[in-house]
Amino acid sequence: MEVKTTSENINQILWQACDTFRGKIDSSIYKDYILVMLFIKYISDTYKEHYDEYMKKYEGNEERVKRALSRDRFILDEICTFDYLYERRNDVEIGSTINKALEHLETENSGKLRGVFRNIDFNSEAVLGKTKERNAMLKQLLEDFNKLDLRPSSLGNDDIIGDAYQFMIEKFASDAGKKGGEFFTPTMVSELLARLVKPKENDRIYDPTCGSGSLLIKVVNQVPNRKVAVYGQERNGQTHSLCRMNMFLHNIDDAKIEWGDTLSNPLHLDDEGKLMTFQVVVANPPFSLDKWAMGFAGNTNGDENKFKMEASLDPFGRFEWGVPPSSKGDYAFVLHMIHSLEEGGRMAVILPHGVLFRGASEAKIRKQIIKHNLLDAVIGLPENLFYGTSIPAVCCFLKRVEIGKMYYLLMHREKEIMRRAKIKIS
Repeated sequence: MEVKTTSENINQILWQACDTFRGKIDSSIYKDYILVMLFIKYISDTYKEHYDEYMKKYEGNEERVKRALSRDRFILDEICTFDYLYERRNDVEIGSTINKALEHLETENSGKLRGVFRNIDFNSEAVLGKTKERNAMLKQLLEDFNKLDLRPSSLGNDDIIGDAYQFMIEKFASDAGKKGGEFFTPTMVSELLARLVKPKENDRIYDPTCGSGSLLIKVVNQVPNRKVAVYGQERNGQTHSLCRMNMFLHNIDDAKIEWGDTLSNPLHLDDEGKLMTFQVVVANPPFSLDKWAMGFAGNTNGDENKFKMEASLDPFGRFEWGVPPSSKGDYAFVLHMIHSLEEGGRMAVILPHGVLFRGASEAKIRKQIIKHNLLDAVIGLPENLFYGTSIPAVCCFLKRVEIGKMYYLLMHREKEIMRRAKIKIS
């Protein structure tokens, strides 16, 4: 009987692989090497098993096998498989060999993997040290991952590999402290938001600050058949790559994850160049982001103090209710999300406690949110819940009521007021 690979097996070996880098490189950096290698090992083992199956099915007919493999999720040539890299683990140019393998893998799968590995360099002297030290670490990394059996038949039907990836992201976020909050939302918070927005089949789901994608995945998993469209945007290039790999490892192959500043350069637009709208919008944006509007600045000749954000600078008209203070971008993200919410849509966002009370332009924006009947609930969250900050937070749940329903509610309310005042309604 074949021994199955369990989550415990994978997590143990992954954690051992981290020992290769501990004490030499910060975990916020070496996480990329671990998670990329996990991705390569998984798709390589899957490819190898499918190759063996097709060889048996087509009785060794290489042409038919090649045709069948071309329809797999990912196309792998020999030079970009894990086994190829492992066999060359003692080569003096192993870092360069891994880089070339990743580049070739991107080229062969340009529709899915274009740009995924652009922010990782296995031959970086600045990060991994000089040749001897670098090669020793990469050899050990390959030997650690060689212990893993990630063939689909060994993993079974459970989402073990996706869970392992998620486990490592959470571990890295915990290690990274403040930096960890930039790419990971704690599991229990993601679960809360996912349940609040109640996604339905065929919904378009959007996270404008998606990090490593953990929140989006939680929302997708609320739909039994997972038949939804997934959209996200992330400003940090390395985190954007993690998110795309995370989606693939959770079998979400058609997620549209863009790289860029959501506020100054939103990339999910409709055919007319306007913001796309979604039935479900969720986010855990960076708390009170300073200089959030600098992407609108244009040429200030290096003097940031010359720039002042104005509503007219945004071509999408998101700040007509007020321009958030330059040192606190919380309501900038909220306004972007509101403008990205379809009629009848649901929205949940994590924010620092201060958004409920701060004055000036934030108070004006808050008043407009209430006036337009968008706010449905506010849920208080305790201190020390998020990586890198001890402050309390809130989960704000908003709904954009359908215009017809809104009209009905307003008319009903008016009639009720008049009835109570004993005014005859004709």
